[in-house]
Amino acid sequence: MPELRTETMTVNMGPQHPSTHGVLRLVLELDGETIRSASPTIGYLHTGIEKTAEQKKWQQVIPLVERMDYLSAQSNSMAYCMSVEKLLGLELPQRVKDIRILIAELQRINSHLVWLGTHGMEVGAVSVLFYCLRERELLLNLNERLAGFRFFPSYMRVGGLREDLPRGYLAEARQFLERLPGKMAEYEDLLTKNEIYIRRTKGVGAITREEALSYGLLGPIGRAAGIDYDVRKAYPYLGYETYDFKVPVRTEGDVYARYLLRLDEMRESIKICLQALERIAPVGEYAVADPRITPPPKDRVYTEMEALIQHFLIYSQGFTVPAGEAYVPVEGPRGEQGFTVVSDGTNRPMRVKSRAPSLLACQVLERLIVNGQIADVIAVIGSIDVVMGDVDR
Repeated sequence: MPELRTETMTVNMGPQHPSTHGVLRLVLELDGETIRSASPTIGYLHTGIEKTAEQKKWQQVIPLVERMDYLSAQSNSMAYCMSVEKLLGLELPQRVKDIRILIAELQRINSHLVWLGTHGMEVGAVSVLFYCLRERELLLNLNERLAGFRFFPSYMRVGGLREDLPRGYLAEARQFLERLPGKMAEYEDLLTKNEIYIRRTKGVGAITREEALSYGLLGPIGRAAGIDYDVRKAYPYLGYETYDFKVPVRTEGDVYARYLLRLDEMRESIKICLQALERIAPVGEYAVADPRITPPPKDRVYTEMEALIQHFLIYSQGFTVPAGEAYVPVEGPRGEQGFTVVSDGTNRPMRVKSRAPSLLACQVLERLIVNGQIADVIAVIGSIDVVMGDVDR
């Protein structure tokens, strides 16, 4: 009887593939349904945003950094602004800090809703996407009320915010936050005890705490593997230390644990937002009172020559930032998000470098899928929640 010989097959998954969350290419070596090796390939979405930032004035960089991780626009712009504010030595009014916290936590909920809906759809629970988009649409409406844009509001500014909150915004935000817990119960009814979903996710793509640390994985991936680290607790900013919330941590480190952890994070974000709403006055300061940074109110621009000149100089020349280097991290939806900002004392940054959580998540992908089944690749990619704009910046 002749000897039976087998050989592996190499296939491309992506870069044009709906389940790779962007233009991520995986070169997979398959032995039947089992993955023997995997090579993630990035670079198909390279935008050169970090290099482009060197040609822009300080405020002009904000719309650029929002387009890196496009599901966490407000967190990106907040991290960038805080790094520049550190170089400028600015101390923000407490009302501005509380508004930033509210907006950042709403953005976290927004991002997790997109993650939950797309992840559920990719493993076969198509209905979950429609449920999640229902609530996300309300969050996009809040963004539109806030700044006129639904996806990239560019509402943060170095020194504060672009303008004060629109009338009725706080009431609409509260209405959404009171609605969301009941809707989250619907998401859980669809997935948490769903036998098919459990078998697709439990024990799949598992990673230990030590491995997660060695890969530099923080955020939901790290916390699902037992790493009790959250920038909001470890290095508090904007007054997070005065808010009452917990950092969810799990130890299983698999796809199912990452799912449960993000649901817990959404509940904690709701708690933080409701506390912020109690603190924010309907009307008040929305930027530092520093004429070098903050343009004067429009009524003064229309009536005073000095205010008109100040307005013209800020928008035409920008402002200078003292020479130096600063890095201020924030806890974004995908983990520690920060910008190293280098100034040479001019009105433009010398260097803007992002710490991209999605890039680190891509690095661990090979470790999570090798020796698993090809059907599990989709569940694993969805669970690590990569945004390729954050990778190929």
